[in-house]
Amino acid sequence: MKRFRFRYCLFSLPLLFCHSVSATELVQWQRLPLPVALHTGHERVIFVNRNVRVGSPAALDGKLRIQSSGGTVYLRAEEGFPEARLQLSDVESGELVLLDVSASAGDALEPLEIRYDEAVWRNDIDGAGEDEEGTTGDDIDALNDAMPQPAIPRPVALTRYAAQMLYAPLRTVESVDGIAPVSVRLSGNITTLLPGEPVTATPLAAWRLDDTTVTAIKLQNRNGKRIDLDPRTLQGDFLTATFQHTWLGTHGTPEDTTVVYLVTKGDADDAILPESPAPEKMPKTKTEAK
Repeated sequence: MKRFRFRYCLFSLPLLFCHSVSATELVQWQRLPLPVALHTGHERVIFVNRNVRVGSPAALDGKLRIQSSGGTVYLRAEEGFPEARLQLSDVESGELVLLDVSASAGDALEPLEIRYDEAVWRNDIDGAGEDEEGTTGDDIDALNDAMPQPAIPRPVALTRYAAQMLYAPLRTVESVDGIAPVSVRLSGNITTLLPGEPVTATPLAAWRLDDTTVTAIKLQNRNGKRIDLDPRTLQGDFLTATFQHTWLGTHGTPEDTTVVYLVTKGDADDAILPESPAPEKMPKTKTEAK
């Protein structure tokens, strides 16, 4: 079977900014799941800065201790486990913050703070808002606003928008000029996208910007083994392909499903290999009819 090439680089999710800052790691919440590493036997403090309720999958019972108080979540892994998702629900607004946590052996990790502004700033230097020449952060912001900003590549803008539409509350989705929903003209069960894996591929939705389309396709593991997802195994003519998660858990677990975002020129049905026609039924002979 022919394997088509990708004409641009492959993008990974989540799209976030992350910097190590002295004793606290800062991460930017952009409505995409945040990866959080844990080390067994050590507690890691997560400064959520919101009053939240924490939801966790049953698979973590006995493996992860979770405590929450005053906008801070305390996580302690009692044993190692692969990536699993925690849901932090804002008590006041109902908005979800998603954490993809995993645990392995290692030393204690620094606390992690979730930020919700447009940028993550260093806070470990006295006078960080002013440089040696006396220029303040407001002055720098004004200069940045006056400078022309580079355009976001179309595949990135489409993928980011699609991920927000699926994973973020609709009231928080950033509007992007020119992006509009389009109908999906694909089979309800795509068998040619990952023919070598026991995965069910179901189209969810699509959006277009000019002549470029992003199509969100749900992938669900039908097997009892974990599947590591590799974009090089996808069959089709895509500009970019982005997995929401890089692996699928065993069938029947909360982690057995993810989404792949396929960016194509024109519609996805022209880029994905066509389904094999169903074999025709042979007419019965007179002998068989008897």
